[in-house]
Amino acid sequence: MSGPRRPALHQGLATRLLIGQTIVLLAGALTVGLVAAVVGPPIFHDHLLQTGHPADSPELVHIELAYRDASLTSLAWGLLISVVAAGAVTWVLARLLRRPLTELTHAARELARGHYAARVAIAGSGTELDTLAAAFNVMADRLQGVEDTRRRLLSDLAHELRTPIATLAAYHEGLTDGVIDLGPEARAVLAQQTARLARLADDIDEVSRAEEGRLLLDRRPVRVAELFSAAVDALREPYAAKGVHLQLETSRAPEAVVEVDPTRVGQVLTNLLSNALRHTPAGGTVSLAARRDGPEVVLTVRDDGEGIPAAQLPHVFERFYRGDSARDRDRSGSGIGLTISKALVDAHSGSITATSDGPGQGATFSVSLPAATRNQRGEDHTPTV
Repeated sequence: MSGPRRPALHQGLATRLLIGQTIVLLAGALTVGLVAAVVGPPIFHDHLLQTGHPADSPELVHIELAYRDASLTSLAWGLLISVVAAGAVTWVLARLLRRPLTELTHAARELARGHYAARVAIAGSGTELDTLAAAFNVMADRLQGVEDTRRRLLSDLAHELRTPIATLAAYHEGLTDGVIDLGPEARAVLAQQTARLARLADDIDEVSRAEEGRLLLDRRPVRVAELFSAAVDALREPYAAKGVHLQLETSRAPEAVVEVDPTRVGQVLTNLLSNALRHTPAGGTVSLAARRDGPEVVLTVRDDGEGIPAAQLPHVFERFYRGDSARDRDRSGSGIGLTISKALVDAHSGSITATSDGPGQGATFSVSLPAATRNQRGEDHTPTV
């Protein structure tokens, strides 16, 4: 059905261009004709009288009639040639416009059908059409990215939900059959799995709002030492319970101040420290440090634990990514803590990276945040998106 529509698009465009140019030509011809009829004959008549022709001379009348006929004939031929030229130009322009517009129409229909790989070529058809094609391709890239994210999220979510749901189903069946007693141990497992589902829902909502730019950030100048102190206090007991030493290092930037939302950045530090704790054995050390790097302050969380293989480093911030099955069994997080951290750092116009020398060599997570200027330190700050 798309075949018959293409000529209609071409004919409609060509017809409209031709009609528009014809109207302009007719208006011009009418104007020239009126001017020639009103202004030309009196001037020509005066010139004839100045040459000595009597006013009642038959030659004078004949000459004036010849002038009128010549003017009308010239105007008619000029109008005809102009219309033919306008038609030729319209035909050429329509052919030049037809191909990119047809490609754009076809790509838009493919996009509407769910074929998000559809793109249009930018072939030098003119600044306006090239800009339109580039804008369409950017839109298609965004739509494809959203669709890929949606599919990956649904797949990952289904995988992540499978374990707690299977556990709850098994306990429900055991309780129904009387195989399992509803004792403290069973209650603890049920509470743990339901809490895991609730945490997963909250984390998914959090990362979605962060990635879509819907987070309300209360930016203000905050001393890095205060951020570190709050994060360390929040995780002091879990670290002590596991026997992992938490080391605080701020000597390289003792008075560093960043322009951030302290709650959100505190969440980032808590996620990174929790991740380091999960992958550091008892007796290990996790260090929290800060340093100034030009207009930014770099916060680092370094551990001497399991480390990360080089092949896995590019994926550590992806949703639900877990490096190996052993970690899958050991981890109790929702699987998107690092994803949330990256989204929150991006929302602050910062960056976050992960490095490791390999398995058993520990890992380092670095967060770069904009340092507060002197003017910002004295300003009032209101929440921004």
